[in-house]
Amino acid sequence: MKTDNILKRADRVWLTEAACDLEDFRAEVERTTSLADYPHAAAVEKNVLIYDSASVLKAAQTSEGRRAVLAEICEAFATGPGVVVLKRAFEDTAVIDMASGIFDDIINEQQRTHTGGGDHFAKPGANDRIWNSLEKHCLRDPQNFAAYYGNALIALVSEAWLGPSYQMTAQVNRVNPGGAAQSAHRDYHLGFQASSVIEQFPAHVHRLSPVLTLQGAVAHCDMPLESGPTLFLPYSQTYVPGYLALKRQEFRDYFDRHHVQLPLSKGDLVFFNPALFHAAGTNRSEGIKRVANLLQVSSAFGRAMETVNRERMSAVLYPALKAMLAEGQLSGIEAACAIASCAEGYSFPTNLDRDPPVGGLAPKTQAQLMHEALAGGWEDAAFAAALAAQSEKKLS
Repeated sequence: MKTDNILKRADRVWLTEAACDLEDFRAEVERTTSLADYPHAAAVEKNVLIYDSASVLKAAQTSEGRRAVLAEICEAFATGPGVVVLKRAFEDTAVIDMASGIFDDIINEQQRTHTGGGDHFAKPGANDRIWNSLEKHCLRDPQNFAAYYGNALIALVSEAWLGPSYQMTAQVNRVNPGGAAQSAHRDYHLGFQASSVIEQFPAHVHRLSPVLTLQGAVAHCDMPLESGPTLFLPYSQTYVPGYLALKRQEFRDYFDRHHVQLPLSKGDLVFFNPALFHAAGTNRSEGIKRVANLLQVSSAFGRAMETVNRERMSAVLYPALKAMLAEGQLSGIEAACAIASCAEGYSFPTNLDRDPPVGGLAPKTQAQLMHEALAGGWEDAAFAAALAAQSEKKLS
């Protein structure tokens, strides 16, 4: 067996930030969207597919027509531009106005109590954020919630990418006049990790991450360009190492030079592949509070088969690990393997109001907490209390 074959295999399986190549990336993204390839679309603007919502719903009235629409939108996300706009998705914008009032009340309350806010990809400041707007909206006004999320287009596009039984979550983002843009990024899951973490996942996981979620936004007001609607780089979702590429300055510079931006009207819907390079824009308007309800739709399959009480397990395992390490019965590596099979190793889902990212893009995991406690020689009761406090933070 030739050694170089083994080395090439490793390069195929493990992607690295250093190996990202701008010319390879350009070959992927410098394409032109043809309207002829998307017969249900009404137009192509700046390489982005524009759909008339009434026409889409009419085409989807039959089972055959619905299947054709689902297939077209799915391919638009996968191998097409990666982003679609559905104009006039909310025919009755009074539903949106009522929801906007609810969101304003929540933001005002957050400001009074100095809670909430923050952003994974922008500095805290002039912008306002409502984490878990889905649950807060439902609890405050279930009738308006029903009218709002009873939108057939939200369901249609979510099913096109994720299939049935998807899970809906949402966060409101209000970018006030003067609010700064986000940095270019990809979204959840791998998009919320540092390069050192991303590089630990094999290439097929880089391909998997984008099909686990779908990103969307409901425009709650008219959004002219000066208000800073989202910046997109069509086709960038097709570059497999893109989660690592965006850590490199030349890729961020390319995004800054080549992104596109479209004005939106109140009631429009935007959906895009979470691996698409994108960023909220700077609000340069004089008086527009740009409000969007960001929809993050997740695959039904992003869950384990069994319910496991990892907090209880971790509290019981910790004293045993501490004793076995002290007595030399386990090495540090062996202890880490045991922790990986016991404690929760992922930061999400969580309550980002009470468990915000500190010093990174994601909150501390249960596994990280256990490693920290072992390294610090915490007392058993102190670790159990920290576990309970961490679990409490995650509850809505």
